[in-house]
Amino acid sequence: MTFTVTVQPSGRTFTVERDEAILQAAIRQGIGLPYGCKDGACGSCKSRLLEGRVIHGAHQHKALSVEEEEAGFTLTCCAAAQTDVVIEARTVAGAGEFPVRKMPSRVSTIRKPAPDVAVVMMQLPANDPLRYHAGQYIEFILRDGSRRSYSMASAPHTQGDKPMIELHIRHMPGGKFTDQVFSTMKEKDILRMEGPFGSFFLREDSDKPMVLLASGTGFAPIKAIIEEMEFKGITRPAVLYWGCRSKADLYLHDWAVEATSRLPNLTYVPVLSEPKPEDQWMGRTGFVHRAVMHDLPDLSGHQVYACGAPVMVESAQADFVQTCGLPEDEFLADSFTSEADKHGG
Repeated sequence: MTFTVTVQPSGRTFTVERDEAILQAAIRQGIGLPYGCKDGACGSCKSRLLEGRVIHGAHQHKALSVEEEEAGFTLTCCAAAQTDVVIEARTVAGAGEFPVRKMPSRVSTIRKPAPDVAVVMMQLPANDPLRYHAGQYIEFILRDGSRRSYSMASAPHTQGDKPMIELHIRHMPGGKFTDQVFSTMKEKDILRMEGPFGSFFLREDSDKPMVLLASGTGFAPIKAIIEEMEFKGITRPAVLYWGCRSKADLYLHDWAVEATSRLPNLTYVPVLSEPKPEDQWMGRTGFVHRAVMHDLPDLSGHQVYACGAPVMVESAQADFVQTCGLPEDEFLADSFTSEADKHGG
């Protein structure tokens, strides 16, 4: 049994199987809907249900509250159509452009620029680069079928003849995958991956000045976007705000400084929330999104790309829109939901 999904205002249509999530069907058919975690945790795929009936699978209250559901909103990542449906969602140009593929990948190098951060270079099949937008992510498929998502930290053009992608992996103690990365994983290990996923990438049809806002390893997709801007000669003004706890957590600080010397349109503002005495930190302190609000009290003409911990992304979105006048649809985010976040733990 299949149903038809119509997306307004674009008028795009696609089919969905009876118990299939609307988003899953859209990805399968190359329809670009906005989304992040695919797991009912981040709310990026929230859309308005204009006609028809859906049943929601498990999701978090903060992603879609009972009140929002009663008001006609739906999460496409965990909504299964029970009839033909019409949803209102902005289609994301380019989100479905590249086919989602499963492929083997081999660990090429593992480097630890901070005690709890690994920069892992993954080698892909020879002469077969992964097609993706800077800012998108892949999923590792673990032996038990569970998945872990990581953003590419390198722009697509950097893959070369022996295609490689760079990933930044933070150690979550007790984490099924990251414990392995920080203990037993070694060069030449083979991992299965699937991608690209996500609607977090540079909107090249805009010439608005950009705020690139990262916390922790949320810096990974932002780094890829900066590399892409340099490669394509994009000269829109951009300010990178990178928030971490202490100086050691700014694990690619030198890279960011060097990027500003090559890109006259890029400014870099590191912000530490808990600098240590030995850091002798003379820079900005506090919450990273507050630093943005201090420097740019009027964001009405800006576009924001935010990536990192859910609490940072949610605070930034609320405060930028309510206090700084940022248009809601100019806040583009990738919330780094961990397994604990996804399951309310």
